[in-house]
Amino acid sequence: MILGVVEKEKNIERELYTYQKEAIETIFERFKSFPESYNILYQLPTGGGKTVIFSEIAKRYIKETGRKVLILTHRIELSKQTSKTLTEIKVKNKVINSTVKEIPNQEDFMCYVAMVETLNNRLKEKQLDMKNIGLVIVDEAHYNSFRKLFKYFSKCDILGVTATPLSSNINLPMKNTYNELIVGHSISELIEKSFLAKATTYSYNVGLGALRIGINGDYTVKSSEVVYIDYVMQEKLIYAYEERAKNKKTLIFNNGINTSKFVYDSFKSAGYPIRHLDNKHNDSERKEIIDWFRETPDAIITSVGILTTGFDVPDIEAIILNRATRSLTLYHQMIGRGSRIMDTKKTFTVVDMGNNLARFGLWEDSINWQSIFKNPDFYFENLTSDENIERLFTYEMPADLRKKFKKSSKFEFDVEAAFKENKNKGLKPKLALDMAIEQHATMCLENSEDAYDALELIKLLNDSIAYRVQQ
Repeated sequence: MILGVVEKEKNIERELYTYQKEAIETIFERFKSFPESYNILYQLPTGGGKTVIFSEIAKRYIKETGRKVLILTHRIELSKQTSKTLTEIKVKNKVINSTVKEIPNQEDFMCYVAMVETLNNRLKEKQLDMKNIGLVIVDEAHYNSFRKLFKYFSKCDILGVTATPLSSNINLPMKNTYNELIVGHSISELIEKSFLAKATTYSYNVGLGALRIGINGDYTVKSSEVVYIDYVMQEKLIYAYEERAKNKKTLIFNNGINTSKFVYDSFKSAGYPIRHLDNKHNDSERKEIIDWFRETPDAIITSVGILTTGFDVPDIEAIILNRATRSLTLYHQMIGRGSRIMDTKKTFTVVDMGNNLARFGLWEDSINWQSIFKNPDFYFENLTSDENIERLFTYEMPADLRKKFKKSSKFEFDVEAAFKENKNKGLKPKLALDMAIEQHATMCLENSEDAYDALELIKLLNDSIAYRVQQ
């Protein structure tokens, strides 16, 4: 583990922090300790400056060895970002995207930045002959799409960088690709030293009984949409936004385009400035939406997974997780979008609408990455199940909802206690549910003018009803 005091140090070309310098030194020391073809995985939280670190590594490697560096990315935004960073530190580089069919002047470049699928196609079709590559750097290394390229660079050193050293494919653990993991500073350390903003997290319990797990190990889009397109969930989302994130620049993450569009319609109808963005938008549409988001105070973007990487708007003040996930990587990526620190922004808000906090803990909690790297199966097997999460949940009626039942003196009803009491008295235990229904009905009658009002109030008790049934 890289240790040491984190502090700013001035540098005319690029300001590097002590922990970044220490990471670079540690990585070079490890490569020098082994023969060629040694694979290192480096972990650093989102916002810690991974791009800066591996760009400096590329510059130093070229200078010290005279050999070329190949940097692999999986999204065009990351390719552009990496190329820009390299150019800033005077590393002449060539981006290999879909428009590049060949590189006739290879001697002019010591560094390439390549989209993984494009490069794989060019190499497979023998359109490119990349010579004198000594180091391959893999950005967002937890994605498995990169593995197909490693056979072309079997004699090269490989450096993978990621915020979460947990493979996107549970059947292809990262320990099978990388010889060792180097762990950088933790989120809490970077927050303490004012390199990341501090998150304040609020969690709203949701019933996830309808969710189904797909072959990739995460919840399916289809089952997520059943839960999150529901009218009650939309109402709960707007309530959570108004309670915790109103008037803040906000990103809302969803699992499914249809859900995101429903969120857009709901917020638009409520009068909030919101745009929807998904991977079906072309480059010009995407740019227009993101520019609008940057320039509009209190703006909201609702999206799917398109903004989890390669998207940097420092003044984001709130992240809403309007989805459940079993992916620790995705959990950290989504929250990380709000972690950039500014002179005018030291904290940000996280609103969890998917029981993710109960599943993974706080974003800034300490994580034993070495253990996860070496034993990923053990980690997955011990993820808290949705059943256990909901079993531990205790429903408490929100203050705003209580106001709608202000004429009632009793809001709670312990179904479990009533069940046991009826059983001990020799009565049918299921009478407890009848008693719970009667208590809800009394609340609605006490606070309504007529039957229509009572029916509207019943709709507001869905969470309370679900909790009592669960008991």
